[in-house]
Amino acid sequence: MSEDKDSGTPVDELKFENAMEQLEAIVNKLESGQVDLEESIAIYERGEKLKARCETLLREAEARIEKITLKPDGSASGTEPMEVD
Repeated sequence: MSEDKDSGTPVDELKFENAMEQLEAIVNKLESGQVDLEESIAIYERGEKLKARCETLLREAEARIEKITLKPDGSASGTEPMEVD
């Protein structure tokens, strides 16, 4: 498992918001140009893991979304699972 350097939480256990926050911090740090080459490579690699985590969580959330089905009169008749490509 990939460890979260700040809290010790594995990357694959981070909530979406936490992973996204860390990813944004990495992007800002890289864009600032204030890190040396070795650190840039290390944090870029971590950013890739965080990006993958966010994408996984988004796919899982999309799979859980339900769409409302309507009766001919326009009133709600229930829900059904969203079709995921």
